[in-house]
Amino acid sequence: MSDPSRPRAALRTAVVWDVLKDSLDRRAKSAGGQVLDVLDTGGGSGNFAVPVARLGHRVTVVDPSPNALFALERRAAEAGVADRVRGVQGDISGLFDVVERDGYDAVLCHGVLEYVDDPAEGVRNAVGALRSGGVLSLLAAGLGGAVLARALAGHFKEARQALDDPAGRWGEGDPVPRRFTADQLSALVADEGVDVGAVHGVRVFADLVPGVLVDTEPGALQELLKLEAAAAELPAFHAVATQLHVLGEKRAAEAA
Repeated sequence: MSDPSRPRAALRTAVVWDVLKDSLDRRAKSAGGQVLDVLDTGGGSGNFAVPVARLGHRVTVVDPSPNALFALERRAAEAGVADRVRGVQGDISGLFDVVERDGYDAVLCHGVLEYVDDPAEGVRNAVGALRSGGVLSLLAAGLGGAVLARALAGHFKEARQALDDPAGRWGEGDPVPRRFTADQLSALVADEGVDVGAVHGVRVFADLVPGVLVDTEPGALQELLKLEAAAAELPAFHAVATQLHVLGEKRAAEAA
């Protein structure tokens, strides 16, 4: 979990953090146990960057918000990893204005593709920042989870609109500009030279369970975390997940 002191926050991050940490550990081991260079695009205040730095890796966070980067600096200092975390103002569309190509062992692209004008360009830039064999961690809003949430709230017209809309939006008031299916995300990644290793459904149940139940029922949070982990890799649950996580590895460039 990214922050054990915030158990409710773990519901949003536990599945992704567990598989990401394992992937980084494998990458570091294959490189002789070396420190990795990790890029976190849209990394904000460091929800993932700081825990990755705690593992001993160097992390560069690119984010358009000065306030988020200020919070990142403070958070990294409090965690004792300020020397391993660097914040840079920018966005994924202009990524190579602020970071180098082929310079990172892992790239995190979490909560970014929903908001960019061209998701394919966003994935292309994220992959372009990776070294051969590098790890791509991609997290984006899932279509099915939004449809299910609107329907369970009694907003059936909005649920149908999200289902039919090419961008997966339920209406003008929808704060998320774009949502994806697992197949769409996997195709975006594969088209840019990444071998998809795993797809995970994130927050399959967490957003549907009443918060009061999780907060007051003894042991409920831990059991819900276990349930989320068990369902994450099952394709049947990808269609109803609030978010989808794709983990892949950049293919080596083919010889001319």
